[in-house]
Amino acid sequence: MSTGLIALLDDISALVKVAAKSLDDAGAQAAKASGKAAGIVIDDAAVTPRYVVGLAADRELPIIRKIAIGSMKNKLLFLLPGALLLSFFAPWSITPLLMAGGAFLCLEGYHKVMDFLKPGDAGAEKSAAPEGQTAAEIENERVAGAIRTDFILSAEIMAITLDSVAAAPIWLQGGVLAMVGISMTLLVYGAVAVIVKADDLGVAMAQSANRVGNALGRGIVIGMPFFLKALTIVGMVAMLWVGGGIMIHGLHLLGVHGPEEMVQHAAKTLAASVPAMGGLVNWSVGAGISALLGLVIGAVVDPLARHAIVPIMKRMKDARRGRTGSGDAA
Repeated sequence: MSTGLIALLDDISALVKVAAKSLDDAGAQAAKASGKAAGIVIDDAAVTPRYVVGLAADRELPIIRKIAIGSMKNKLLFLLPGALLLSFFAPWSITPLLMAGGAFLCLEGYHKVMDFLKPGDAGAEKSAAPEGQTAAEIENERVAGAIRTDFILSAEIMAITLDSVAAAPIWLQGGVLAMVGISMTLLVYGAVAVIVKADDLGVAMAQSANRVGNALGRGIVIGMPFFLKALTIVGMVAMLWVGGGIMIHGLHLLGVHGPEEMVQHAAKTLAASVPAMGGLVNWSVGAGISALLGLVIGAVVDPLARHAIVPIMKRMKDARRGRTGSGDAA
């Protein structure tokens, strides 16, 4: 009896060790995938504060909370099951889908560069409240728009994550996707909440009688516009770097090795010339070349999107509305 009990305890101990190792593996894979998706996360954090511009200060955090909940639903209820189904039934489709997402990131990055070089009043038009709409309608419209944008960025995050764990068992893929989805959502929208409320905190501190607090508050108020500008630029470059890198690696997986080998050769050559900072130079050169290639890809994709993809999607949307309208009339 005691021998059987000891054997059972040994089995339980072994299972616990396996479970702990599996959790460690999932955590390590999640951290690795999160690093690859950093560019998208930075851009998401840079873009989201725009959705609360022009709205009442007391509605800023509730709006961000609504967007965060929508983002979590996007990742866990729609994208995670879809990614696992693709991985199980059509693993061959992951690389082409990832490259399509990479092309989208390059296109978005290209548009941001063009907006940066030729700033217009489009942002002001978007932030202005349309006439005839109530505050609640404007809020709901902005939340819906933010969640739609988040779906695209979340899809790319989940695709990058899935590509990182494509060879892992299906249960580990699911665990890593869930961990990345939850952690990324909390990270992005937690950071957005801090950014949005930093001005209010700065104003409150600037009104403080404490000299240090007063000076720090003034510094926050003065510095936030510059910080947001810098964050936007970093997000823009990161989108191009990530998008270009995805395209280069995707071509490599499809048998076109030249671009990736060229980038690696250039990065290693320059890194060898500065041994003391070899790692940093290697990464910087690789990321810089990927960003430049991403900009070129975005410029190539732009006319295709404007003259082919967008009109086709518009016609499909109009056709869907027509069918819905005829159904309602009937």
